[in-house]
Amino acid sequence: MDLDEREQIHFGAINAAEDFAGTCARYHAANPYPGAAAPLDLAINVLMTGLWDQGFSQTEIRAAFEAALADMNRYAAGEERR
Repeated sequence: MDLDEREQIHFGAINAAEDFAGTCARYHAANPYPGAAAPLDLAINVLMTGLWDQGFSQTEIRAAFEAALADMNRYAAGEERR
């Protein structure tokens, strides 16, 4: 079945985010410098600056991060780690 444009964007965003999360997990597991800045910290910071560089406003970026954080407990069912 062919996806319409809305579905292509929706599932494309999900796939991009899941790919990014998997890459972050691999770098986290392989981090040879446990005392240095965590790869996840760096990746999230560069993601934020990359969004800014792509034309998203500070308000849009902040709102997206805050919405994701607000949904974390629901998704994780109160657990700290999967």
